[in-house]
Amino acid sequence: MSSIRSDVLSRAFDAPAEPPLRPLPPEVAELLRSLGAPPRLAAHLRAVHDVAVDLADWVEDRYPDLAVDRDAVLFGAATRDLGKTLHPEELSGPGSAHEADGRDLLLEHGFPPGLAKFAATHTSWDRADVTIEDLLVSTADKIGKDERVPDLEERLVQASAAATGREPWEEYLALDDLLTRLGADAAHRLAFQAAFPVNQ
Repeated sequence: MSSIRSDVLSRAFDAPAEPPLRPLPPEVAELLRSLGAPPRLAAHLRAVHDVAVDLADWVEDRYPDLAVDRDAVLFGAATRDLGKTLHPEELSGPGSAHEADGRDLLLEHGFPPGLAKFAATHTSWDRADVTIEDLLVSTADKIGKDERVPDLEERLVQASAAATGREPWEEYLALDDLLTRLGADAAHRLAFQAAFPVNQ
């Protein structure tokens, strides 16, 4: 990787943003550096990871008895588009080749299947075996750009209502309030990632 690209990639990890964005997990940042990831991908993953932290905090606060693997959610949000290192054209256009390739890339680098799976499953929340962690990663991915997906949100509402015994309408109102607040910062997140090049 050229020193210029390395410098731009470092800024994607560390540059201040408004509102502030939390850093990626160190093992993810190191993997992206070793792969020579596009700076825009690093900025994008950082932005969605930040949304996932807020979602995970909210779930822990609202559902203290709900068993959720917080670390898996944050790792999944931080790596779900990793395959775009192999398919950078999918950073600025449609495509799904990055999904299975991202999972395989994580497996090749020694990450366990339970964590690598999010790269391949973050767009398929309608599966029968979907977990609460899958739903949270998918929600962070969508709300990062303020995209509301009723079917996805309904799955999350049903899962939380089933776990707590509360009424689905009550869970929907709480989730809607959260996603509205998180979505309000989407323009800032999108501007942050757009400031970094797809290729350098």
